[in-house]
Amino acid sequence: MRKFFAFALVAVFLFAFLADAPAFAAGYKAEYKLDIVPNLNTGWGMGATYFTDLIRERSGGKINIKVYPNAQLSAGKQTNAFMLLRNGAIDFACQSTINYSPQIPELNLFALPFFMSGQPDRYKALDAITHGKSGELVAEAIEAKGAKFLCYGENGFRELTNSKKEIRTPADLGGLKLRVVGSQLFLDTFTALGSNPVAMPWSDTMSSLQQGTIDGQENPINTFFPVKVYDFNKYVTNWHYMGDPTMFVVNPTVWSSFSSEDQDLILKAAKDAAAYQIALARVGVDENDGGKNLEYLKSIGKAEGVVSDWNAELKKVGMTVTDLKPEETAQFVELTKKVKASWTDRIGAKLIEQAEADMAAAK
Repeated sequence: MRKFFAFALVAVFLFAFLADAPAFAAGYKAEYKLDIVPNLNTGWGMGATYFTDLIRERSGGKINIKVYPNAQLSAGKQTNAFMLLRNGAIDFACQSTINYSPQIPELNLFALPFFMSGQPDRYKALDAITHGKSGELVAEAIEAKGAKFLCYGENGFRELTNSKKEIRTPADLGGLKLRVVGSQLFLDTFTALGSNPVAMPWSDTMSSLQQGTIDGQENPINTFFPVKVYDFNKYVTNWHYMGDPTMFVVNPTVWSSFSSEDQDLILKAAKDAAAYQIALARVGVDENDGGKNLEYLKSIGKAEGVVSDWNAELKKVGMTVTDLKPEETAQFVELTKKVKASWTDRIGAKLIEQAEADMAAAK
């Protein structure tokens, strides 16, 4: 009889434990891994963190995702990250389209030089693609290669910094050693412009700038400012040569393990986090902003510490800021036309045409 009561008591406690541990009962992992390339204090990292916070809060602690910054999960080799997510070593990711482009050629659409910044409003152009038919085609390509696509976020338009001189013309780039991500399209673009591009993981970039083995780098302001690039590069050129969306994605097997209700919860959190990340990428740099991104950040209680004028902030830390005039930008555009032509077949002519049609409709 005593054994019976002891067994019954254990059963009651076990039932209570399971009732309070829905993740365990549902077969969910105690923790899921999410991959990003930069630090947590970048706009990219803050958007990824917000995503995990929202999911933890809205699931009542049932779904816990940990952000791994600085490309820890890919051992610094950020262009290998897609294979790791597809194979299940990484559960979730908030990744730049650039880093998955070696395996998914369609993602190179966003890296075509001056493709979006050549439009009257570069942000409208980017939105026209990510919210249009061309964005859907890119998402389909991502899923066809083995990742569940959730939504687009944003890293920002990429600008140029260097330690040597002000850059206003392609001739100014002559011979400069510039760090670029390990993508052939980036190597082709900067070679066409007359510089000396060096493919390098982001994790090695700051030490290389400090040691002087490279002269500069290209990245969105809210990525290079938090890591204090200005300690080594005193010149920044705002040329907006390419947009850099992020993607919220998940391993398909992991995705299928969630209930339909939790899938809806995760998707909603991704879209909310993406909106936050997009606002961070645009506030203080979008000429046509009209204050809307700052107001959005205030509405979600995320405006504290946000820079509302990036040029002023860059000058405050001692950088020389160069905003290219249209006729100056045109020189760079002309030299990179052959890059677009050579990459059209690899990306897909129909995809590029659809993106151009999406941008034209947005005008």
